[in-house]
Amino acid sequence: MTYVTRPEEFEAIEGSLEAIAKLTTNGYKVAIATNQACIEKEIISEEELGTVHDHMIDLLFEFGGQINYIAYCPHAPESKCKCRKPEVGLLQEIEQGLEMSLKGKYFVGDKESDIAAGRKFGCIPLLIKKGGYGEKVFGTKNSPPHEQCFDDLSGAVNYILKQEV
Repeated sequence: MTYVTRPEEFEAIEGSLEAIAKLTTNGYKVAIATNQACIEKEIISEEELGTVHDHMIDLLFEFGGQINYIAYCPHAPESKCKCRKPEVGLLQEIEQGLEMSLKGKYFVGDKESDIAAGRKFGCIPLLIKKGGYGEKVFGTKNSPPHEQCFDDLSGAVNYILKQEV
């Protein structure tokens, strides 16, 4: 696995910044829950990860988007912590940080651990099939129903916005 360790290594997936901006402009709060084993593995420090996150936030701001909260698990899978997805510690942290329940809210991801964490916490899981690991999850027993699976983040955002009409 290759980790993003510096801002200049960060590459937004095509259309993702615009999709997040669309959520922001429609009044949605956006949070990120991310596993970052690279910290415990000493590939990157928490400060360096913060610099990468700041860069991502700055790029998103240029499109009119906003991230309201970022929760990350610094542990490797072997640590068996309570925050690493598919566990729900990051979702609990986001709830506290945003002072709102995530039950019944959308949880978008591309990995089986994302879908499992969302389901376990009472969220509505949405799978992104392309640009990550989603094609490996799509159609498996752990995949959300087909109508909750999308080629990209724009498709998921459009689905979310249509559900709220």
